[in-house]
Amino acid sequence: MLVRTECGLWAVADGMGGHEAGDVASGKIRDALLKLPEAGGPDRLVEEAIAALGGVNRELLALAGSNDSERTIGSTVVGLVISGGRYRCFWAGDSRAYRVRGREIAQLSRDHSLVQSLVDAGMLEPAQAVDHPNASVITRAVGVAEELKIEVASGDAQPGDRFLLASDGLTRVVDDQELAAVLASSGPEEAADQLVETVLERGAPDNVTLIIVKIA
Repeated sequence: MLVRTECGLWAVADGMGGHEAGDVASGKIRDALLKLPEAGGPDRLVEEAIAALGGVNRELLALAGSNDSERTIGSTVVGLVISGGRYRCFWAGDSRAYRVRGREIAQLSRDHSLVQSLVDAGMLEPAQAVDHPNASVITRAVGVAEELKIEVASGDAQPGDRFLLASDGLTRVVDDQELAAVLASSGPEEAADQLVETVLERGAPDNVTLIIVKIA
């Protein structure tokens, strides 16, 4: 994960392709975003973040091609930029971004996954997506295709809003309403601890990474 509060940039990257390969991919994303300059404004920061992810994408493809194995060296990514009462969210894959305002939760990102494509096409009900046998199949990520498509969304950010960035190790175990209740009733650190404990209590079927940002 990446925390650059001084320039209003946060990100979570969830590696794929096995432990070692996933660590490499997510680490390269973090390092690339860490090098971005602070100056230039939020829109410029998002543009540079997307360009940096494109560079990582090419690097990971080259790295995978140089190995004898056919495994993918890739990672999902979800990033958040907040400045001047606005947020900008960018992502590829199924790591998610949420905003909690009061006790209302809104998912800012939309999963790039096979089951989400089926839901969008009306072939699958949202409630069926979580337990679907192909729930882990993603359709977009850094390091999996020559053309990296990063989706971007934006909106307003008000005092008191809480933003959550999380890998699917959290969102597959804790549903949206539970997330909203925890974030609305606790401070960011307490909420983060509580969510991790909940995942552990439920067996922690996957690794979990999360960032909570509260607007003062």
